[in-house]
Parts: sequence; structure tokens; C-alpha cells
Amino acid sequence: MEPGLKFFWLLTLSIKAFGHKQGVIKVKVEEGSDAILPCSLITKENIESKLFDWKKDGQMEVFLYDNGNNYNNGRLGQDDQFNGRVSHFEKELKYGNASILIRHTKMADSGNYSCDFPRLRQIFRIWLVVGAAPKPCITIVNNTEDGMLLMCEVFRAFPKPTLEWLDSDGNVLPADQQHDPERSGHYYVTLLITVTKRLRCVAKQEAIDHMTDAEIHGLVCGVSENLFTAKEWMLGILVGVAIGVFSTLIVVYLLLSLCGAPKCFTKQSNKDSEKQNGTSGKTHQCTNGVSEEPSF
Repeated sequence: MEPGLKFFWLLTLSIKAFGHKQGVIKVKVEEGSDAILPCSLITKENIESKLFDWKKDGQMEVFLYDNGNNYNNGRLGQDDQFNGRVSHFEKELKYGNASILIRHTKMADSGNYSCDFPRLRQIFRIWLVVGAAPKPCITIVNNTEDGMLLMCEVFRAFPKPTLEWLDSDGNVLPADQQHDPERSGHYYVTLLITVTKRLRCVAKQEAIDHMTDAEIHGLVCGVSENLFTAKEWMLGILVGVAIGVFSTLIVVYLLLSLCGAPKCFTKQSNKDSEKQNGTSGKTHQCTNGVSEEPSF
């Protein structure tokens, strides 16, 4: 298969994957990745000497090609938002392919694009959705005897996600959802719930067909241990300390039992002292805190 035909075949598959409805092709990418906006003539005729113009929302100049001249080889007029980030596929022009590549997509790149062949009177429309789908973050707010208050947050998401708490059986649990104002085109969503068992927080973004989740024993902001074994962990420490103290008491008791009572023995070995006292090898015995002289 020729390279051009192979590329066109792959491009056709990608269009089908993203969907085609009412003449508009929908392309979905994650923020920061590259996006290919497809545009190809059905006739596959050579367009190296043709004119085609890419615009966003009907006004912004994205990319213009006219018989070899374009924004990447000195032509003026491209919108600053796309400066240095848009290119076409030079070798595919002979196959009627006017697709473009937008590098390092931004949230602001989302919108409606048109690929216009004014002289051929053909227009192709593409809807680009640039999404940000960060993983939910779970934080312990409070831990009481009634249960654990957990907070699930999603930062800098787009499109706006829907958060849900699910139990181990996949059932949706009632929770208090809070929405912070949109900042820099991103959404910040918080979901609170009091739980007594394991569960997970799920973030859904239907606009980009994306879903991500976080388990309470997996991703926890600022907490590294397993949340629902915290009480057992503390109990284990207390039991360990108690066993240690009890074992120490038993050892002390056994030592006391073997010795009978607290005893200490001191031997006088200094020869000068023996001579002064007129004794040899005398032993001093201390029993029950009372000093006693040994009998001979």
C-alpha cells in the first residue's frame, strides 16, 4: 500500500472512531497532546497548487496554504494563538490531504474549525475538544466513631466533570457536591461523604467520553497509609505496648521468684581492710534492705 493511501486509510479510521455527525467531525484530545484535524478531498486530487484555508470559529486564522506558500514559510496573517504550533503534511498534498497538526494543544484551542477550499467550493468542518482529565484526589477531613468524612476533589478539569462516590458493589452513594468558580478555563469540583467502608470516587466527563477514579486505599492526598486500617494499626500498637509491659513484669517476677527476695552481695577483697578488721574473706550480705552479718 502506498504511503499516501495508508495515511488516508488510518485517517479515515480515526474519523470513524471520533464520530461523524451532520457533516461535523469531532476530534478529542488531552490537553498538552497533539491533535490532527482531518481534511481530505474525496476525489484525492493533487492540491499542491491549490488554496485551502483553516479557520477557528469562523474568524481566527489557523493555517493557510496557497500554491506552496503558508504561514510556516514567511506568509503573514496567522493568529498569535497558533503561531509556531500548526503544520500540514507536505507529502500528502498530492493525495488531496489538507489535514493539519496542532502541537501542544491548549484549552483555548477547543472550538469549531473549518477547512475551506474556496476555489473548489468545498468546506469541511471539525469540532475540536481539548480536555483535561486529572485523577481525583481523596483527603480525610475528619475521623469519628460514626465514620470517616472524606473529600474527593478534581483540580483543573475540562470539560466540567461529574463526581460520584461508589461503594464496592458499584452503587452510587448520596454526597454533598460543591463547585468552585471556573479558573483559567478549568473546573474545580469537590465531593464530601461520610463513610464506614471502602469506596471509590469516580469523575466522568461525557463530552470527551472519559472516566477516571481513585480508590480510598490508593490515591490519598497527604496520607500514605491505608485509610480504613488506621484504627486497626493504632490498636495493634497499643496491644504491642501492653504485651511488652506484661512480658517485662513476668520476667521481673520470675527473677524475683528465683532469688527469693532482693539480695545483694559484696565481698571485701582489699587486703588492707582485712588486716584492719582482723578477718579474711568476710562477706557482707544484704537481705530485705536490712544489713546482716554472716554467722560462722
